[in-house]
Amino acid sequence: MSLITEYSTAAQPDRRIVEVYDADAYLGDDEALQQSRTQVVAGNGYHLYLHSLQSDIEVQVTIRVWDTPQKPPEDAEGTVPVSLESETGQLVVNQLTFGPAGMMDLPRPGVYEGHAAWCGREATAAYYNTCLQRAVEEQWGAEQIRAAWRQCSTAEQYTLDLWFVRESEPGDEDDE
Repeated sequence: MSLITEYSTAAQPDRRIVEVYDADAYLGDDEALQQSRTQVVAGNGYHLYLHSLQSDIEVQVTIRVWDTPQKPPEDAEGTVPVSLESETGQLVVNQLTFGPAGMMDLPRPGVYEGHAAWCGREATAAYYNTCLQRAVEEQWGAEQIRAAWRQCSTAEQYTLDLWFVRESEPGDEDDE
């Protein structure tokens, strides 16, 4: 039950979404994106969508790769099983409008299973909504609003705990 590698980065949940995907998986999946609204984290095998309740305060995304399956953390607000295939062995943490927040090299290409967990999601959303209301009532300027986002005392955190399960299936290069 050893941790093999861990990567963490901050990302802005532009349009309330942060994506995690294989470096070669460019096409998104509208159905998985919609599912993330109710499941918080959803995917199609190549893309994972992390759905925040706000769009301006940076969230922390942590990806951990283990040598064996792990139990979901007991202190999380929620968890969901995930599967992610990476033919390149490199994952991208992406902000929809702003581009990649970071990249992580996996120990090896292949299919990884695990779970996604989150915490701080509800508290960050409550803080966000309070700030928006105060910004209107008190006529805050753009810099005051940005300062408020930076002062959020709760960290919204998404953690992917993954473990290798098998090699990728060879693709059919003859399809046209």
